[in-house]
Amino acid sequence: MTALGIDVGGTFTDAVLVRPDGLVTAKVLSTAEQEEGVVQAAREVLERAGLEPGDVEHFVHGSTVATNALLERRLARTAFVTTKGFRDLLFLGRQARPSLYRLHEAPTPPVVERRHCVEVIERIGPHGVVTELDEASVEKAAKRLGRARVEAVAVCLLFAFVDPAHEARVAEILRAALPDAFVVASHEVAAEVREFERATTATVDAALGPPTGRYLRRLRAAAADAGLPEPRVMLSSGGVGTLEQAAAHPAAMLLSGPAGGAVAARIVAGLAGDAAALGFDMGGTSCDTFFLPEGGGESELTVDRRVAGLPVRLPMVDIHTVSAGGGSIAWVDSGGALRVGPQSAGADPGPACYGRGGTRPTVTDANLVLGRLPAGAGLELDPAAARAALERLGIGSAEAAAEGVVSVAVNALAQALRVVSVERGHDPAAAALIAFGGAGPLHACELAEQLGARRVLCLPASGVLSAVGLAAAERRRDRSRSLLRPLDEAGDLAAAVAELAPDGGEVRAAADLRYAGQSFELLIPFEDPAELADAFHREHERRYGHADPEHPIELVTLRAAAVRPGAEVALAGGGEVARGRRRVRLGGADVDAEILTGTGLPAGAEVRGPAVVEFPETTCLVPPGWAGTADEHGILRLEAGG
Repeated sequence: MTALGIDVGGTFTDAVLVRPDGLVTAKVLSTAEQEEGVVQAAREVLERAGLEPGDVEHFVHGSTVATNALLERRLARTAFVTTKGFRDLLFLGRQARPSLYRLHEAPTPPVVERRHCVEVIERIGPHGVVTELDEASVEKAAKRLGRARVEAVAVCLLFAFVDPAHEARVAEILRAALPDAFVVASHEVAAEVREFERATTATVDAALGPPTGRYLRRLRAAAADAGLPEPRVMLSSGGVGTLEQAAAHPAAMLLSGPAGGAVAARIVAGLAGDAAALGFDMGGTSCDTFFLPEGGGESELTVDRRVAGLPVRLPMVDIHTVSAGGGSIAWVDSGGALRVGPQSAGADPGPACYGRGGTRPTVTDANLVLGRLPAGAGLELDPAAARAALERLGIGSAEAAAEGVVSVAVNALAQALRVVSVERGHDPAAAALIAFGGAGPLHACELAEQLGARRVLCLPASGVLSAVGLAAAERRRDRSRSLLRPLDEAGDLAAAVAELAPDGGEVRAAADLRYAGQSFELLIPFEDPAELADAFHREHERRYGHADPEHPIELVTLRAAAVRPGAEVALAGGGEVARGRRRVRLGGADVDAEILTGTGLPAGAEVRGPAVVEFPETTCLVPPGWAGTADEHGILRLEAGG
């Protein structure tokens, strides 16, 4: 199968063709209209491979459209319909401060204005109907929302996860009365307990519907015009869905691109034979980090996630993102401290060294001044412009400023990696660090030293590895149902999973469990329901340092996913490399480093620091004290003290 994966980032759009004999890669600058960059990247990689658009059999796209729309609040005018008496649900929230010690910090506002929150007369309790649905109140609400010209409506009624009958009927009436509005019922997207989180998920899903739908329609048309097959879309769960799936519930796309990186990292970790790994994807705008457990299993999933400050109760790869990428802008705050991000130079104008009008210093400018990047790597980089931008920080010479910028960025990245390792009960020292993204391998060894890790994995396709994961990702559909009952009274869970699971494909099950009396739960994947209790006790012990096997367990939510395999990925080693020398600044001093430039490293090729390995889409820095060898898959395995 010839599969095409295209990942749109804030600075670059990456394309990968996965073929039985290996990979073909390309990287282009991202465009304001994402679908244009997608087609441009597709044409570039097909030209390199000597193929035509019609030769592509499978096309998967990872997009930041939903994420950017939520972050920037470029959303549809959205209304919220709920049970009478609960109009202020979205605004009351959990009554928790976003920051314990910053008393002035306000909670993230909902995506719905209060004037667009309306009530309908009905009430369902945990044991059945309390007040029958008054359809006249729904029709009245529909007329009000029609006058307000809302573009999207989220419906969230009490206990709809137990009995969705009222909620389904309300949605039906609204769709008939407001045919141009995008209507979402909470049980369709997250049939789970906790009405605040369920309501917020539904409103985010509804608000994203119109802008995301418009983009997906443009993408479909652009792909068809280019002769490409209809694209599928990467979902936050690490699986691939159809355009219809993504358009129906666009909140499932919020971690579209980063999830592809987790899939690819799992492939690399399996080929390298590492028991556990930390994934570290540093692109031009941000850095995504995640943990891969022992045994080559899937990256950890979570349903307890905040995106842009709002809770979204959907299965997502447990990824932690920080705004520290190659294009992140360095600045000095009012207290005189050097900061990096969250603002990014993006693709236009980009870092100062791109020569596209950018004047503010970035992490990429710092690496260029330190000699860690070649002056002509795809883009013709301008060292003089980078130096001038760094000197404008006013904290010393360009070299001193550059070292400070890199140090601040690495500290932020190390903290992000600790969030997905130490704070989740994992020892980073026992894991290999898989560095990818265009900027990731430049900082991988220094990060590993901070974390106590001794192994780093890098490969020629590291700069476009998320796109590799897109092409290889499984097709997936997820469903969930809250049950709220003691685990030993849950009955036949195998039958419940079979009933819940979407049609077709291998079924994977998980359960949200907690000790009776606890407020929050752990997500536990399982195959045999008889082993579920023991698995929960072990995970509780690992996560929190204690377990109580005698205490009763409560089953909160049952989850099922139907998956079908994606494309097979063959990572072939080999390639040509030229060796030279260059002065590189490391540890405050200029050192004479070996420079290896080429398409890949032949199997058995050795690298010993100080060295810089320059691949077509990424650059790997090997500091003194680190050394490694390329394997038959082209993976460069670096070790401290090697």
